[in-house]
Amino acid sequence: MFLPLGSGQALSRPLFVYMDDINLHYRFLNWRRRIREIREVRAVRHRERLKRMLRDGDVLRYHGNSDEVGCFVAARPLSRRNRYFEVTIIDTGVRGMIAVGLVPQFYKLDHQPGWLPHSVAFHADDGKLYNGNTIGQQFGPKCCRGDRIGCGISLDSDDGQLTVFFTKNGKDVGSVELPASPDALYPAVGMHSLGEEVLLDLNAEWEMDEEDGEMIVDSHEEDWSRLHDVSVAGTLLEYVGKGKSIMDVGLAQARRPINTRFHYYELEITDAGEKCYIALGLARRDYPKNRHPGWSRGSIAYHADDGKLFHGSGVGEPFGPRCFEGDIMGCGIMFPRDFNLDGGDDVDDWDFDESSKPSEVQNDLYANNEDEEEEEGEDLEGKKVTVFFTRNGKVVGRREVALPVGGFYPTIGMMSTGEKVRVDLHPLSG
Repeated sequence: MFLPLGSGQALSRPLFVYMDDINLHYRFLNWRRRIREIREVRAVRHRERLKRMLRDGDVLRYHGNSDEVGCFVAARPLSRRNRYFEVTIIDTGVRGMIAVGLVPQFYKLDHQPGWLPHSVAFHADDGKLYNGNTIGQQFGPKCCRGDRIGCGISLDSDDGQLTVFFTKNGKDVGSVELPASPDALYPAVGMHSLGEEVLLDLNAEWEMDEEDGEMIVDSHEEDWSRLHDVSVAGTLLEYVGKGKSIMDVGLAQARRPINTRFHYYELEITDAGEKCYIALGLARRDYPKNRHPGWSRGSIAYHADDGKLFHGSGVGEPFGPRCFEGDIMGCGIMFPRDFNLDGGDDVDDWDFDESSKPSEVQNDLYANNEDEEEEEGEDLEGKKVTVFFTRNGKVVGRREVALPVGGFYPTIGMMSTGEKVRVDLHPLSG
């Protein structure tokens, strides 16, 4: 069926093809609106709060007159993905009245953490634990300049209790059981005298000695099937390669591919490093370990340093704005409405490990040279999907690409010293 035009000409494509284009366009607009709405909610929900304090990077300084409490509350709560944080005392000031603990999101900022209900904190000046009360109980040693105070949570209790634990210089001080609450608990730091100054590390990790039989912090290495010159601490990825040449790429590839249920992921640039050679994209499972996403066949990626899109080539095309420290980059797939994964629709558990045997494939793969890997992936193209990229919640652009056999895997590349990113593999799931 062809639709006649006023000039007597006919459309060169069937009407149903145009209708498919229109449907795809409206689905894309819905996607963009959905991402924008989520970003707007998070902009309000994930905003740090502070009063009578100054923040300079990771350094917090008291900025009051010693008669009033200063308090900082982090933008994001502790969670299963990020269970622990630390504060290093740079200067105790006049009285060293520094408190480290957890509070509700909208805690009153003129009170020390631990003083009000539903908050708990370890106070450096007297070594006491304050648990929803202005009267503390003896808990641990006092802390001085150079000491490192940590606070974390354990969510493994079966009796509905939440365990909050504290550390000093990496050693366990003690813990307290709190009733489980639907309200999340946010890292907080309190100060109360002139000259007090601390270094904040919201990405710290800590675990007990193996002989204690308890691991506190989850490294989340199980989320990644391949980590080459990249270290992982919770949701934070850090480049640990040489950063001297284009062969020194660090690569992180997720264990599970993008699918119709989990079709989008994001990273936040927490440290741009020397040159911000950070790439976010999708790649086939057997992608070369020392090639930036987008450089080789079976991959597509948005590069932060130049804003270019690389699609199976070492030469990029202008695509979007450059990205810097603090920017959030996103990547997702718009699947056709009738899309089915080969082998069935039941992909909720993403249990691909048994059939693919990643450890055997990965060892054999690394033994080969990159030319062989390149040739292996050349004929793996299949169904067409639309890949799109975002920057700070706004869609940058999209491309129609062929889906490799086995699917596209979230893949992140880094290539200069100091680069760090925080990754959320399922930002739209809750």
